[in-house]
Amino acid sequence: MSRLGKMAIEVPHGVETIISPDMKVAVKGAKGRLELDTHGRVTVRRDGNRLIVDRHDDSKPSRAYHGLYQRLISNMVVGVSRGFRKELEIQGVGYRARIEGKGLTLSLGFSHLIHFEPPQGIALESPQPTEIVVSGCDKQLVGQVAANIRAFRKPEPYKGKGIRYKGEYVRRKVGKTGA
Repeated sequence: MSRLGKMAIEVPHGVETIISPDMKVAVKGAKGRLELDTHGRVTVRRDGNRLIVDRHDDSKPSRAYHGLYQRLISNMVVGVSRGFRKELEIQGVGYRARIEGKGLTLSLGFSHLIHFEPPQGIALESPQPTEIVVSGCDKQLVGQVAANIRAFRKPEPYKGKGIRYKGEYVRRKVGKTGA
């Protein structure tokens, strides 16, 4: 039995879950609405205020899907109730970010400014010119948007300039020595 798969998913107050007969799970809460089509190897059932994911057999793919879908549904419940956020920090002289409308404008040492429009369901904040906060209810989408923003200027190993996740360690290289 999958250790993650057999754990029940607690549904907090204020979160509504809908399980259709074709095993499509919809979760709606204060932060938004998410839907997930489950694989035919697992079923989802409601037991009071808990959701339980069961698998049909003990084959290796079924065991893998069991834990996967339990975690995906659990992340959906957490996302619509509390939400997810990723924090990025910018390091470098003259590197800065600012919010314009719903979009983000980045000055990263290129000859041009970079304009980034987030997808629907993602909110961007810039509390300081060197910080970016990506938040939303879909964990995968929040992580992907943060990775896309980081990809505009990854931290380079010599001076450490660029966009990095908050608390990320960038391994530094020594560089050239005098001749």
